[in-house]
This record gives sequence, C-alpha cells and structure tokens, in this order.
Amino acid sequence: MKTLKSYVRNGGFYKSVVEDGSDIIFIIDYKGIISYVNHSVKETLGYRPAELTGKNFFDYILPVTLTEFKITFNKLKRRRYQESVEFRFLCKDKSYRYIEFNSINLKHKEKIEGFILDCRDITQRKKDAEELQRAQKAKEQFLANISHEIRTPINGIAGMATLLGNRPSEEEQTIYLNAIKSAADNLKVIINDILDIASIESGKLTFEKIGFNVNDLLQSLIGTFNHQAKEKKIQLVFQLDKEANQIFSGDPVRLNQILINLISNAIKFTQSGSILVACSVHKKTQNKYILQFEVSDTGIGIPDDKLKTIFESFSQADASVTRKYGGTGLGLTIVKQLVELQGGSISVRSILEKGSAFSVLLPYQKSSLQYMGKNDFASTSAAKKVLSGLRVLLVEDNDINRLYAVSILKNWSCIVETAENGFVAVEKVKNGSFDVVLMDVQMPVMDGFEATKNIRVLAKPKNQIPIIALTANATQKDTEKCLSSGMDECISKPFTPDDLFNIIKKFFKETAPLKIEQPQKNIPSFDLSYLKEVSNGNQKFIQEMVVIFLETLPESIYAIRKFTQEKEWKQLARAVHKIKPSITLMGLPYAKELAALIETNARLKSLPKDFAASVNDLCVTLEKSLNDLRKAEF
Repeated sequence: MKTLKSYVRNGGFYKSVVEDGSDIIFIIDYKGIISYVNHSVKETLGYRPAELTGKNFFDYILPVTLTEFKITFNKLKRRRYQESVEFRFLCKDKSYRYIEFNSINLKHKEKIEGFILDCRDITQRKKDAEELQRAQKAKEQFLANISHEIRTPINGIAGMATLLGNRPSEEEQTIYLNAIKSAADNLKVIINDILDIASIESGKLTFEKIGFNVNDLLQSLIGTFNHQAKEKKIQLVFQLDKEANQIFSGDPVRLNQILINLISNAIKFTQSGSILVACSVHKKTQNKYILQFEVSDTGIGIPDDKLKTIFESFSQADASVTRKYGGTGLGLTIVKQLVELQGGSISVRSILEKGSAFSVLLPYQKSSLQYMGKNDFASTSAAKKVLSGLRVLLVEDNDINRLYAVSILKNWSCIVETAENGFVAVEKVKNGSFDVVLMDVQMPVMDGFEATKNIRVLAKPKNQIPIIALTANATQKDTEKCLSSGMDECISKPFTPDDLFNIIKKFFKETAPLKIEQPQKNIPSFDLSYLKEVSNGNQKFIQEMVVIFLETLPESIYAIRKFTQEKEWKQLARAVHKIKPSITLMGLPYAKELAALIETNARLKSLPKDFAASVNDLCVTLEKSLNDLRKAEF
C-alpha cells in the first residue's frame, strides 16, 4: 500500500500539482525564454505546451503594456518572491486574456537565473470589477443628478418664500406663488420617476383596460405642451391616420405617460425647428391593432455610440447634458419598461445636430362600440366637506408639515391636538379621546411604527382608534409596512386637502358624527359630470365607459355577495377595491362611501354588527344604478 511519503518521494505530488493542476505553470529565464509550461495552458490559452516551449514570453504580452510589464519583470530579479502581477497574454485564437502570476526567483536558492510563474486566469474577475466600477459610476452620476435636480426647485421655493416675506405687491405675490407651485411640481416629477422605476422593477405595476380615443389623447397632449413649444418658437403638431382615429381598449394613462416623456424630451433638446407627434396603424388582425406612435424632432440628436445606452437606468447621452437640460436620467428607462410590459417595443434613430425620432409600437384591442347620441344627466350634490367636531390627533415632527395639516383640519371645523413624536402621541391617546390619529412615520424619540404598536396594546376602545400614516416613503413596500404595523390607512406626502379628506371619510361611519346620506328619491342614481370632466366632454369615451360599466358590474356584484356569504374577507376587500374607480366615474357617491367602509372593515377583519346589511345595501344600490343606466335614453 502506498504511503504519503512514497507518493511525494516518487513524484506524485509533482504530477498532481504541477503537471495536472488547474494553474498554468511557466518556467522562464531572465530574458523571458520559456523552458517549461504545463498542460493547463491548453485549456486556458489554447496552446499545446510544445508550441510555447523555447518561445519568448514577452512576445505574447499585450504590446501597449509591454514596456510597463518589462519594468515590473526586471524588479522581480531582485526579489525572492512576488505576488499578484497582472498582465494580458495572447491566446491562440488571437484574443488577450487577463492573467495573474505569483513568481518564485530560482536564483536565491538554486543559483539559476530564472522564475517559476504560477499563473491563473482572472479575466472574469476583471470583467466583474469593470462592471462594478461602471455601476458605481452610474450610481454616483445618478446621485449627482438627483441632488442637482432636487436642489434647483428647493432653491427656487426658498427664494420665492423670502421674496414673499418682503411684502410684495399683489401681482408679485401671484408670480411668486406660481413659481413656488411650479418648483413643487418639478419635485413631484422627480419623486414619481423614482417611484415608477421602483414599481416596475419590483413587478408590482398594473395596467388598466379601458376605452380611449387616440385623437382626444393626442389633442390633449399637444395642448399641454403648446405653451412650452411657443416659448421656444418651436412648431409642435400631431398627425393621426384616419384608420387610427377610433376607440381602443387599453391603458390611456400609461400611454399618456410614455408620450409625455418623449414629447418633453423632444422640447428639451430642440432649440429651433419642429416636433411631430404621429400615430398610424402599423399592423392589424381583426380587432387587434398594433399602433405606431412616433415623436420626431429637429433637435441636437444623439451620438451613434450612445444610442444603445440611452434606455439604461440613470443614463443620458452625456453628463453635461444633465447639467444643461436637467432630468433624472430615468425617463427613457421608464418609457421602455412601460412599453415592453404592455407587449410593445421602442426604437430610436438619430442624426447628430439634425434630430431624433423615437418610435413606439403598442398592441390594442379595437372597441366594438358604436357612436351613441348625446344625453344630459341630472347631477347630484357631493358629500359636504364638513368634519365638524371630529377629534383629531396629528402626530408630526416637522413644523411646516404640522402647520399645513392643522390649517386644513381647522378649516373643516375639526378639534385638533398635536404631538411632535410618537411618545407624546401615545401619552395623549392614553389620557384623551380622539376619533382618528394622523401618524407621521419617521420621527425622533419614538417613530410612527413603534407608537402605533403601543397604541394597539392599550385597553379598548382606545386601541381601536383609526390610525392613518402620513409618510414621505411612498413605495408599495412602505405602504405594506405601515399596514402590517397596525395602521389602518396610508397617505403619501405631499398630499392635497382632497387626498386627506377622502382618506379620513372612510372612517366616518365608525368614528365621526356624520352619517352617509342615502340618495334622495326621484333623483337619478348616477352622475356623469365627473366622467365628462375627465374626458373633456368626449361623448364616445363617455358612452364606452357606461357600456363597460354595464357589462362588468354584474359580475362584480355577484363576487361581492359570494365572498360575503363565504366569509372570504380578503377576496371581498379586493372585489370592492376593484369597482371603486368605476363607481367614482359613474358618480355614485353613496355607493363609493359604502365601498370604502366595507373594504376597510373586510381588510382589517373588523366587522360591525350591520356589516352584512351594508354589503347588501351596496349591492342593491349598484343594481339600481345599473337599471337606471340601462333605462336612460341615449
């Protein structure tokens, strides 16, 4: 039986480690002549050992690095051992691979002018390092862009606020306030870009399937950008093929977002000339159409070497572009993702200093609706924005945000108390009586999550008080964290008075003295005035929404009744949430209030005694609206 000593003594160690090892072993003299190379050279560099034996090692070094390599090589002659010397070696296929060696100088022990080079392939490691460096550079550039983009409007807001403090004239006040609003809107755009890309990358972005008219959408877009175009003396026009001028089913909001990005870029990068927004039918099969939207301009153009990277995150053609024109570098990334998630594609062609053209292909279903005549509907009054006597605890550490929210709540005749952190909030809930708590999330001493948990362990009924999160963190993950910590609802900053009112209203039935008023008799159970407003009076669009409502709502009513009977509260909450946009469009305020309460109670599994009656009331109300809509003469 072989022993380890005999294995070493008989050369087994040499064969396993040197001859058959994974590392490439070179033995070369001080002049670079190769005396020996092991068999591993074949797998990595492509040569048989005999092809390299007797050749000069320097002849295979990347020529542009040879001088520097020889300087390093000569230094090795004075050292016994050297680690991690990098170089690029010519492979048999004429490519160069990154190699790293550790060297043993044979002169120190053997008195031979030569080296043993233990080499390993580090090509992949170098590629990974380059990719990491590229990603780091992109991240740094992105942070620099975002810092610049955020600081610019903040500086404007601060400057205008200072001017307002100098008692300007009424006309100047209007100018300053408009400038502040414009700067705040710019900040929202930046935040929304970041949130959009986060939603897309997390896979949580959803698309609607509703009817829209391409002509109306394009006219609205041109109207939106006309002022900017006129300021720059650019001609902005749109062209719509007759075949594409019809009603399609899809997500007009996302299409609008795509075209807004492309048109705003065109205006941004065009100093003179024109911008054309064109829509045509690229391909059709029965009711399925592929529409082509093209935005072309006579702007600065894009260099050829940048055309492949402009759709990458945080990328613009040049860093100086960001400084000159602004932007997060996320716009085209969002556009590409939105297009591809809908089964479409986007391409670009450009000539430097002559202009660019972005082409988007998107699939849509053609609507089968025929044109219906005009009809005026009677309107019903919306719920009054009165929360008289509602006891609110506002928990907010920021002075300006606290002033803003308190002012809104007092305008609604609420009784408001404030707390600057979670600890104070918990003490106030223990010792006082409130109908609702508005809870900031990030605060000193005790944050909103911890405060909510402390409130939830109090004795009833204090632990059942509705808690609404006020958070500047607006991603889906942040919302889920708020709800899982025990909060009932979440509202993102910055919010409008309407946003705050609508979210507080959900808890009226349980917490406020007001009741949901049922619609009066002999008054239509629907009101299409809001639908007319959002569609700019487009009759075809309005009629399609009515027909879709009539077609889809019966199935939703059936699901609501079924999930209630089966006590499937999670599915019930989803089913009710799904119909809320439709009943808003159809102008059903009573049904909307009921739906909000039912959804909240079902999601929290906090069911009042009259819950089943409320669900039945909702279904009966919706069925009556369906019947009234069917009987309406168009």
